[in-house]
Amino acid sequence: MNRINKLFADKKTGILSLYFCAGHPSLDSTAQIIRTLEKNGVDMIEVGIPFSDPMADGPVIQDAATKALRNGMTLNLLFEQLSDIRKDVKMPLILMGYLNPVYQYGYDAFFKKCAETGIDGVIIPDLPFNDYLSQVKPVADKYDVRIIMLITPETSDERTRFIDENTDGFIYMVSSAATTGAQKEFDQRKQEYFNHVNNMGLKHPRMIGFGISNKQTLESAQANAAGCIIGSKFVQLLEQFGNAEDAFGALKEALQK
Repeated sequence: MNRINKLFADKKTGILSLYFCAGHPSLDSTAQIIRTLEKNGVDMIEVGIPFSDPMADGPVIQDAATKALRNGMTLNLLFEQLSDIRKDVKMPLILMGYLNPVYQYGYDAFFKKCAETGIDGVIIPDLPFNDYLSQVKPVADKYDVRIIMLITPETSDERTRFIDENTDGFIYMVSSAATTGAQKEFDQRKQEYFNHVNNMGLKHPRMIGFGISNKQTLESAQANAAGCIIGSKFVQLLEQFGNAEDAFGALKEALQK
């Protein structure tokens, strides 16, 4: 069974997933960050593929991507760095990146490499859904890699149901139609959005991301989905502390306030 599916089968609530950008804060830190986070009880990890124009990301992740590219991170190097990650890491691993690098790599070559490396899923925010169905999904399915799709408060019910019917793993429920970045609270409009999606009777679990940085946003996300995805806050702390152990400790403190 794909590790993403197994996670959601085994754990229905309180799932914690963290995002960081490969090659940041240092070129060779990626594998160590993954191992440190698993040791500290994180359930799933998104590893960002740095890209020069990350349209869905706010300034914190954009800055991390820029620094990672300057450090010399490439998709080939990322696969090389993760080549033996499955010797000891058991948690689901997801790559999050934009379409251009994946397209340039070649769909078959990319998903074959994902399977060889032990990558369980891929998030491509700018992948058109028609292209996903006709070009990407058949290849990803061949290598048992899940394509995770995003929904936002602007996504129609019809499209949400279509995504639910034509994807596997989980649905990434973006808290707002803005870019990534920490928020102090999820207001009434966001709560209504969460409630609306929860009442749709979707078959796949949801993970809420974008804006989770404190106790209020964490508890709200966990109450309205299988769990949450934290990106910008953790990336910011990685930049500040320079290592995953201290950054995760600071994140745990922030999520209690």
